[in-house]
Amino acid sequence: MHRFYIPPNEWNTDAPLLTGAEAHHCRNVLRLQFGDKAVLFNGRGHEMTVEIVALEAGEIGLCKLHEATTPPPRCRITLGQAIPKGKNMELIVQKAVEIGASEVVPLISERTIVRLAEGEASHKRAKWQLVAIEAAKQSGQNWLPEVQTPRSLPQFFADAGQHDLQLIGSLQSEALHLKAILADYSAMHTSKPARVLMLIGPEGDFTPAELNLARAHGCRPITLGPIILRVETAAIYCLSVLSYELF
Repeated sequence: MHRFYIPPNEWNTDAPLLTGAEAHHCRNVLRLQFGDKAVLFNGRGHEMTVEIVALEAGEIGLCKLHEATTPPPRCRITLGQAIPKGKNMELIVQKAVEIGASEVVPLISERTIVRLAEGEASHKRAKWQLVAIEAAKQSGQNWLPEVQTPRSLPQFFADAGQHDLQLIGSLQSEALHLKAILADYSAMHTSKPARVLMLIGPEGDFTPAELNLARAHGCRPITLGPIILRVETAAIYCLSVLSYELF
């Protein structure tokens, strides 16, 4: 069945309704009809199977058939991703949703090739959030990560929340393998981390100053092996390993 997203503040189990772009997509693109069934989700773990009972101009009335709740991931992973060139950020956001990241923070690092003009950051953020919604629709993911407004690394650390484990990908020789760091954490704690920060740099890696800043805020440098991975590959690799080990 086709899936549609309804923001949490518009979620209504008694009288579910599709409006705006989702109503347009349902009626004019997918051409669903009276009596057809669909699935709604609110990105916060709630899902409804519904039946179309009214097709009005601009909105679609629905009747709830079944409701379910998906528990949140056991570990909340924040991906801090230096914005890569081209459309690779869209790919990273898409895969972050599928793998189960809870938050994506686009970063503008000193070596970031992409530069955003004044006022463009909010536009990019809205575009990437739509990519996240579409990925959640297609993958059946009921927990939608929030894509933050792009910011520099110092700006990020100025208001970053608390994390049990903070990691940063690095090409430096002293960086440890992710497996070793997770083993070290397990040896020092009785439970797995509930909140993890994973920072991935741009093409060319973070600068030494940025790496030092991250380390000063508690980030542990990790190596991803002897082969230098593309930015999007590094993000998918790290999220996959963390998901496997911590979910």
